[in-house]
Amino acid sequence: MTQSMLKFARIPGKMPAKRDSELRSADFDEVYQNYLETKAREQASRCSQCGVPFCQNHCPLQNNIPDWLQLAAEGQMEQAYRLSAQTNFMPEICGRICPQDRLCEGACVVEQSGHGTITIGAIEKHLTDTAWANGWVKPLHPRSERKLSAGIVGAGPAGLAAAERLRELGWQVSVYDRYDRAGGLLIYGIPNFKLDKDIVQRRTKRLAEGGVAFVLNTEIGRDISLADLRAKHQAVLLATGVYAAHRLGVPGSEAGTIAALPYLVRANKRGLGDKVSEPTAKGKKVIVIGGGDTAMDCVRTAIREGAQSVTCLYRRDETNMPGSHREMVNAQEEGVQFSWLAAPNRIALKNDKVQSVHASRMQLGQRDAGGRQNFSVVDGEDFELDADLVIEALGFAPEDMGQISSDLKLSPYKTLQVHPSRFETSLSGVFAAGDIVRGASLVVWAIREGRDAANAMHAHLLRQQEEAQT
Repeated sequence: MTQSMLKFARIPGKMPAKRDSELRSADFDEVYQNYLETKAREQASRCSQCGVPFCQNHCPLQNNIPDWLQLAAEGQMEQAYRLSAQTNFMPEICGRICPQDRLCEGACVVEQSGHGTITIGAIEKHLTDTAWANGWVKPLHPRSERKLSAGIVGAGPAGLAAAERLRELGWQVSVYDRYDRAGGLLIYGIPNFKLDKDIVQRRTKRLAEGGVAFVLNTEIGRDISLADLRAKHQAVLLATGVYAAHRLGVPGSEAGTIAALPYLVRANKRGLGDKVSEPTAKGKKVIVIGGGDTAMDCVRTAIREGAQSVTCLYRRDETNMPGSHREMVNAQEEGVQFSWLAAPNRIALKNDKVQSVHASRMQLGQRDAGGRQNFSVVDGEDFELDADLVIEALGFAPEDMGQISSDLKLSPYKTLQVHPSRFETSLSGVFAAGDIVRGASLVVWAIREGRDAANAMHAHLLRQQEEAQT
């Protein structure tokens, strides 16, 4: 091990090269280039092989990161891929969009020692892209077929992870989704420059070819009821995500702003070749309000659509920003301006068209329970920014789950209440996972909960099967 690993003191950490900012801001292609195998092996060899792997502990999926880094450093790429895929159904997706700087890489001991983090996400992406290119990703074939079925509502990361796990175990699986393509936010919410849609579609194609039935353009509560699903399937998983946008709620905002998700959905539909009638940000002065990853997706999309200028307003400072610092740096390189410690207080309209954003300057105070500093308005320091398009990227809340069933128990935050280990809701045989349980969160958490919920559904289906046989 000492020959192939522990090279962090001699080899500097280095991400894959980024495409030139002027070139990449003119298209929607992915930003980061791929490692050559020699570079992937070299970067993997920097791992210190900690006795207590903080990188693994800070990964929601508990990926065996040090083990597959060592295999990669030794050139055993297929074995490294297979180990990474044991705990993660979508490693190449997580390698692209996980905020590693806040998770595994941020907790890396080498990073904490001042030598620069191990580039875990980029190596994970390299392993799985290499696996697809070399045919190491095998078709989905259950060892045996089981008669009972599971219905999954939502074809996002939680639903897809659950579908793969249940199908591996031999159950019949149908996935229902309101959109015309499977993938949820992976398809329609995350821009192409972070996640090429071919990456998602080859995953859903593998599931379909492995026997997972996708029922698209179908919304629960509108096209099919929960009662119908419970009658058809012996277990049901609700993995609907959270799509109701938090709104700004200042004068002029109802008529003068648009929500982030519809804006991103339209941009992604254009990228997929669909005809979209709504105008783009081309030639406009764009203001995006928010500091999370969705805000970064919006500002960088507006740049690529040819906006005249793009400014991000966030009420705290850069240190307290909830989104990925890496994505913020990418946005700055591409021409996005950031106005920190700024909160809109009015949207000025003329003839129902946005003219400007009036904002208050903020100051930081004590830290809240989550560690971020609270804020308050600085009197007398209001300012105004010209704007043609204002996008609210303030996070998401659950939709009204009462429309699906009044018997589903909800948390005070209107998410679904589930058993902490079985993921079962207040309705027998109905399970839930992902954002609809934990609130708006990360894709990697949705994958984790989809996997764990599928294991609980497997136990439930086995009991159903035994009862049917007695």
